[in-house]
Amino acid sequence: MPHFFIKSESISEGFVIIDDKENYNHIARSLRAKCGEDLLLIDENQIQYETKITDITKDTISAEILKSYKSNRKLPFNLYLVQSPLRSDAQNILIEKATELGAAGVFPVLSDNCALNKAVIDKKTAKWQKIMYEASKQCERADIPKCYELTKIQDLIQNGKFDYVFAFCERLSSKTFRTFFSENPGCFADNSNILVIIGPEGGFSDREFDFFRSNNIPMLTLGNLILKADTAVIVALGNIIYEYYNSFKN
Repeated sequence: MPHFFIKSESISEGFVIIDDKENYNHIARSLRAKCGEDLLLIDENQIQYETKITDITKDTISAEILKSYKSNRKLPFNLYLVQSPLRSDAQNILIEKATELGAAGVFPVLSDNCALNKAVIDKKTAKWQKIMYEASKQCERADIPKCYELTKIQDLIQNGKFDYVFAFCERLSSKTFRTFFSENPGCFADNSNILVIIGPEGGFSDREFDFFRSNNIPMLTLGNLILKADTAVIVALGNIIYEYYNSFKN
């Protein structure tokens, strides 16, 4: 069932009126939807609507609401990713997969071994946000994550808005996330803010490792294998979600 984001103001008397150009073109022209077909819609309050198309004009679509409920397609905690952008399609795939895995936001950072320069990253932020939007539709997320402007790891840490911060490092750590979780069970509390740091293909520099140590940022391992940066993001976020559902929910 196609899934689209709407505004609650478009709902009236049991119907949703879709008149924004993007949604209209996607539904009426790209999908060539017909009256009687189902649509899955969600508003900014994370209310999901199961609907059936009742009318399509040259610029609007009307859909009758059959059922509505609060969406549960999001993590109960806020999982943020700090990541040094990669080249070409690898970064696009990374952004897509982070969205599918429930990240609340991605902070691109210019690390010492970053593959891209500042000018390139600044130009690509809007594109990465668009990828997040499309991925959120495809996986029926209750919300749309945010791709933040380029920043520095130091500035994020000093901001102090995160309850838990840790970095996955490929060589200098032996502590797993499971061990970290057993020592910090509160990280999965509702609405807690978790910041995950993952470096570039070239890895973190000695200066960055020193920064983690001096700021008491735990350095965790994903195992003995050396993973590419985009693979590490998927494995790291997947591990966090697994530990939540395996340990906390059970």
